[in-house]
Amino acid sequence: MKKHLILATTVLALSACSESQEPSSSEVAVPAPAVETVQEAQEASPPEIVAEEPQAIEIDAPSGQYASDPAHTHLYFSVKHLGVSNYLVRFTDFDVTLNLDVDDLSASSVQATIDAASISTDFSGDYTGTHPDSPFSSWDEDLAKSENFLNSDVHSTITFTSTRVEPTSEGSLLVTGDLELLGETRPVTLEAHVVGSAEAHPFTGAGLIGFSAEGSFNRSDFGMTHLVNPPIVGDTVTLRFEGEFLQQQGEEAEEEPVE
Repeated sequence: MKKHLILATTVLALSACSESQEPSSSEVAVPAPAVETVQEAQEASPPEIVAEEPQAIEIDAPSGQYASDPAHTHLYFSVKHLGVSNYLVRFTDFDVTLNLDVDDLSASSVQATIDAASISTDFSGDYTGTHPDSPFSSWDEDLAKSENFLNSDVHSTITFTSTRVEPTSEGSLLVTGDLELLGETRPVTLEAHVVGSAEAHPFTGAGLIGFSAEGSFNRSDFGMTHLVNPPIVGDTVTLRFEGEFLQQQGEEAEEEPVE
């Protein structure tokens, strides 16, 4: 009798548990909506692309025509030597003119003319002693006049004429232009930064602005391949410019206004 009572009690308990697990009609779960795939979500709401605006470049100097101040301007280039150092060479005779439009910098332009023979390496060694068969008297003369390098007796000038000026979102200027070297013309881009400017020079009263610029190109593109292979002198030439520009006034300025 006791065993039958225990068995009956167990059956009733299991039946009660089974009934409690079944949801009532009012508690039936509603299926969750299907989750969108990543592609469907992107198609439904594509990300908004915001173009970066060029950073404003503050210039106090007025628009006009400017010329480089030779007393405060430097132009030099560097090439890798034996792959371990940057060999620096300066040009000592060059002119750079700037047509500046401060209201629309993209309308500005620049022109540079360089005397290819005006090379200065500051070499203090015994050139004639180490180059007994050379027709030149110095390393500067060798770089300037040799057919292997600048060949200045044939190509006396190097020129750069800008074709486009683009302000960037970082506050610099990308100046693209035609570089004419050794009778070849190739596009080269320089990145320029305004170092400072003034509405009036403290001594002359004319506008004043200073730039720092750098760019590079391969000399082999202009036919200068001497010592590229084996790599004694690197192919990549890096140009660097640091200088001040003075606004031209009166007869110094051209008659045509800034466009």
